Amino acid sequence: MFARFKQIFSSQNKDLRKRILFTFFVLFIFKLGTTIIVPGIDKNSLGTDKLGFLQLVNIMGGGALEQFSIFALGVVPYINASIIVSLLQMDIIPYFSELGKQGEAGRAKLNQITRYMGIVLAFIQGFVLSKTFINNGSIMDCLSYALVLTAGTSLVIWMGDKITEKGIGNGISLIIMAGIVSSLPNMFVSLWSELVVNTSTQALALGITKFLLFVLLYLVIMLGVVYIEITERRIPIQYANKSTSMYGKQQSYIPFKLNSTGVMPVIFASMIMAIPSIVGALVKNASVKIFINKWLVTNSVTGFIIYMVCIFAFSYFYTFIQLKPSELAENLNKNGGFIPGIRPGKETENYLKSVLKRITTVGALSLAVIAGLPIIFGAVSNLSTNISIGGTGLLIVVGVALETYKQLDGELLTRSYMKKGRRKWKI
Repeated sequence: MFARFKQIFSSQNKDLRKRILFTFFVLFIFKLGTTIIVPGIDKNSLGTDKLGFLQLVNIMGGGALEQFSIFALGVVPYINASIIVSLLQMDIIPYFSELGKQGEAGRAKLNQITRYMGIVLAFIQGFVLSKTFINNGSIMDCLSYALVLTAGTSLVIWMGDKITEKGIGNGISLIIMAGIVSSLPNMFVSLWSELVVNTSTQALALGITKFLLFVLLYLVIMLGVVYIEITERRIPIQYANKSTSMYGKQQSYIPFKLNSTGVMPVIFASMIMAIPSIVGALVKNASVKIFINKWLVTNSVTGFIIYMVCIFAFSYFYTFIQLKPSELAENLNKNGGFIPGIRPGKETENYLKSVLKRITTVGALSLAVIAGLPIIFGAVSNLSTNISIGGTGLLIVVGVALETYKQLDGELLTRSYMKKGRRKWKI
């Protein structure tokens, strides 16, 4: 690992260093934008106590939602749009299904549609959030604030695209990670101020113990996330070799990751759980607010169960959207591939489905534990929501960091091979 980082600073990798510096520069601009409050907003008029489960959105944006900055929405509308487009590809609308089968050109068209839909959702969400957080705000004021938030989201999406094009890693994912990482110090400071109070010696010792236990829990979750991200089930595949080679047959495998969906089920479940909080903030009926706070928040037993069920449901749903056993079996059959001991066609499809179901069950359970442990600890310790939601943020950070490191490692490995090739053929 350290050898790879040392290789970055070699004279042969100037272009790679430029890409890394460009990535950090764009992330710095994003962080700077999170501190710029929407024009016309009085910070004293903000109802930041209404965040509720939207704290996840706040953390993903580096605290931008709490300050109601121009980047308050971040990339959340884009994430919601990508989920909707993925759903539409499941033979719901034939046009989207056909685009998904058209290769690179189809994916480019889907990405364009996702961005346009993200901008529309940004305006809608910006208006709803303005009505939720701005006390005594008129309709015209909320519309103007929504336009500013939409422009901010558009700029964030553009910056993410530029990182993907000219930088290192996936731009959208890195922006989310940057927001979460910038929120972690504040979270631990808040945790210390809540647990460690200047009272009696016994209370002080108990607070420090709780703080250390929470930090230990974070480390355990980090190790768990790393294990989940690198674990995969390899299904052996054999291809009949058409050439008369000495090797006879070519052997390969299909890798099924333990968590093939990443953090999307947790994010989607969080968005679902945020809807009651938004409704509770918009309505004026006291009984509705009491009902939501008692039954539909994650700190309650019923809300927590609904949250876990949503994670399980979206894990299965998203897995079978991305990895379609029928298409995998069909492609294997067309290319002359087969799973040893399994007949091609329907039997191969059923086998892949059974493997995916078992893997997804374990992966969904792991996601539920990672997302649920901090909430349980927070409920037991009477911590605020912005602290208890930290497990999800850590899940995103570790996942994105591993993917970025893999890409960087691949870039360095490619350059190393190119360097060896030039030395070999040099006269």
